Amino acid sequence: MNILIINGPNLNLLGKRNPGIYGAKSLKDLEYYLIDEFPKHNLDFFQSNIEGELIDEVQQAMESDLHGIVINPGGYSHTSVALRDALEPLDIPKVEVHISNIHAREEFREKSITGGVMDGIITGFGKYSYVLGIQALEKMTE
Repeated sequence: MNILIINGPNLNLLGKRNPGIYGAKSLKDLEYYLIDEFPKHNLDFFQSNIEGELIDEVQQAMESDLHGIVINPGGYSHTSVALRDALEPLDIPKVEVHISNIHAREEFREKSITGGVMDGIITGFGKYSYVLGIQALEKMTE
Protein backbone atom coordinates (compact mmCIF):
# COMPACT_ATOMS: atom_id res chain seq x y z
CA MET A 1 0.00 0.00 0.00
CA ASN A 2 1.04 3.59 -0.62
CA ILE A 3 0.14 5.53 2.52
CA LEU A 4 0.64 9.20 3.26
CA ILE A 5 1.09 10.14 6.89
CA ILE A 6 0.50 13.84 7.53
CA ASN A 7 1.40 15.58 10.78
CA GLY A 8 0.23 19.07 11.57
CA PRO A 9 1.48 21.88 13.76
CA ASN A 10 3.84 21.29 16.66
CA LEU A 11 4.26 17.59 15.94
CA ASN A 12 7.80 18.45 14.89
CA LEU A 13 8.30 19.10 18.64
CA LEU A 14 7.58 15.51 19.68
CA GLY A 15 10.02 14.54 22.41
CA LYS A 16 10.38 18.16 23.50
CA ARG A 17 6.80 19.38 24.01
CA ASN A 18 4.96 17.95 27.02
CA PRO A 19 6.67 14.54 27.02
CA GLY A 20 4.23 13.41 29.72
CA ILE A 21 1.42 13.77 27.17
CA TYR A 22 3.15 13.19 23.84
CA GLY A 23 6.05 10.91 24.82
CA ALA A 24 9.82 11.27 24.77
CA LYS A 25 10.44 10.17 21.18
CA SER A 26 10.90 12.55 18.26
CA LEU A 27 8.80 12.70 15.09
CA LYS A 28 11.70 11.11 13.21
CA ASP A 29 11.71 8.27 15.80
CA LEU A 30 7.99 7.79 15.16
CA GLU A 31 8.58 7.64 11.40
CA TYR A 32 11.34 5.01 11.77
CA TYR A 33 9.10 3.03 14.11
CA LEU A 34 6.26 2.97 11.57
CA ILE A 35 8.58 1.99 8.73
CA ASP A 36 9.81 -0.92 10.86
CA GLU A 37 6.25 -1.93 11.81
CA PHE A 38 4.99 -1.87 8.20
CA PRO A 39 7.87 -2.93 5.95
CA LYS A 40 5.52 -4.05 3.15
CA HIS A 41 3.99 -0.60 2.77
CA ASN A 42 5.38 2.52 1.15
CA LEU A 43 4.97 5.19 3.83
CA ASP A 44 5.46 8.83 2.89
CA PHE A 45 5.64 11.42 5.64
CA PHE A 46 4.78 15.10 5.60
CA GLN A 47 4.77 17.59 8.47
CA SER A 48 4.04 21.29 8.49
CA ASN A 49 3.11 23.96 10.96
CA ILE A 50 1.46 25.90 8.17
CA GLU A 51 -2.22 25.30 7.43
CA GLY A 52 -1.94 26.12 3.72
CA GLU A 53 0.90 23.65 3.24
CA LEU A 54 -1.18 20.90 4.85
CA ILE A 55 -4.07 21.77 2.54
CA ASP A 56 -1.75 21.71 -0.50
CA GLU A 57 -0.48 18.26 0.52
CA VAL A 58 -4.02 16.93 0.90
CA GLN A 59 -5.05 18.36 -2.46
CA GLN A 60 -1.98 16.81 -4.15
CA ALA A 61 -3.06 13.47 -2.70
CA MET A 62 -6.15 13.63 -4.92
CA GLU A 63 -3.92 13.28 -7.98
CA SER A 64 -1.68 10.51 -6.62
CA ASP A 65 -1.67 6.73 -6.41
CA LEU A 66 -2.23 6.66 -2.66
CA HIS A 67 -4.27 3.91 -1.04
CA GLY A 68 -4.96 5.89 2.12
CA ILE A 69 -4.04 8.75 4.44
CA VAL A 70 -3.36 8.85 8.16
CA ILE A 71 -3.45 12.41 9.44
CA ASN A 72 -2.77 13.99 12.79
CA PRO A 73 -3.93 17.56 12.17
CA GLY A 74 -2.77 18.63 15.64
CA GLY A 75 -4.49 21.81 16.78
CA TYR A 76 -6.02 22.30 13.34
CA SER A 77 -8.37 19.42 14.16
CA HIS A 78 -10.27 21.82 16.37
CA THR A 79 -10.06 24.99 14.29
CA SER A 80 -9.57 24.45 10.56
CA VAL A 81 -12.65 24.45 8.39
CA ALA A 82 -10.30 24.92 5.41
CA LEU A 83 -8.39 21.69 6.16
CA ARG A 84 -11.70 19.87 6.66
CA ASP A 85 -12.90 21.15 3.28
CA ALA A 86 -9.70 19.87 1.63
CA LEU A 87 -10.06 16.42 3.22
CA GLU A 88 -13.74 15.99 2.43
CA PRO A 89 -13.52 15.21 -1.32
CA LEU A 90 -10.71 12.65 -0.96
CA ASP A 91 -12.12 9.36 -2.19
CA ILE A 92 -9.50 7.15 -0.54
CA PRO A 93 -9.66 5.83 3.03
CA LYS A 94 -8.58 8.42 5.57
CA VAL A 95 -8.05 8.09 9.30
CA GLU A 96 -7.45 10.87 11.81
CA VAL A 97 -5.14 10.02 14.70
CA HIS A 98 -4.15 11.75 17.92
CA ILE A 99 -1.39 10.75 20.30
CA SER A 100 -3.25 12.03 23.36
CA ASN A 101 -6.87 11.34 24.23
CA ILE A 102 -8.49 14.56 23.02
CA HIS A 103 -11.60 13.76 25.08
CA ALA A 104 -9.63 13.71 28.33
CA ARG A 105 -8.04 17.12 27.82
CA GLU A 106 -9.25 20.70 27.66
CA GLU A 107 -12.84 21.17 26.51
CA PHE A 108 -11.79 22.98 23.32
CA ARG A 109 -9.83 19.86 22.21
CA GLU A 110 -12.80 17.51 22.50
CA LYS A 111 -14.39 18.53 19.17
CA SER A 112 -12.66 17.60 15.93
CA ILE A 113 -13.85 19.66 12.98
CA THR A 114 -11.80 17.55 10.59
CA GLY A 115 -13.06 14.29 12.09
CA GLY A 116 -16.47 14.72 10.51
CA VAL A 117 -15.11 13.94 7.05
CA MET A 118 -12.81 11.08 8.06
CA ASP A 119 -13.55 7.37 7.95
CA GLY A 120 -12.59 7.18 11.61
CA ILE A 121 -10.67 8.77 14.47
CA ILE A 122 -8.19 7.03 16.75
CA THR A 123 -7.19 8.95 19.83
CA GLY A 124 -5.23 8.41 23.00
CA PHE A 125 -2.93 5.48 22.23
CA GLY A 126 0.34 7.37 21.84
CA LYS A 127 2.42 6.20 18.88
CA TYR A 128 0.09 3.18 18.61
CA SER A 129 -2.62 5.54 17.35
CA TYR A 130 -0.64 5.64 14.09
CA VAL A 131 -0.27 1.85 14.05
CA LEU A 132 -4.01 1.45 14.56
CA GLY A 133 -4.64 4.04 11.85
CA ILE A 134 -2.55 2.13 9.33
CA GLN A 135 -4.19 -1.14 10.36
CA ALA A 136 -7.58 0.47 9.80
CA LEU A 137 -6.51 1.49 6.28
CA GLU A 138 -5.43 -2.09 5.63
CA LYS A 139 -8.85 -3.39 6.65
CA MET A 140 -10.70 -0.75 4.61
CA THR A 141 -8.84 -1.70 1.43
CA GLU A 142 -9.16 -5.51 1.72
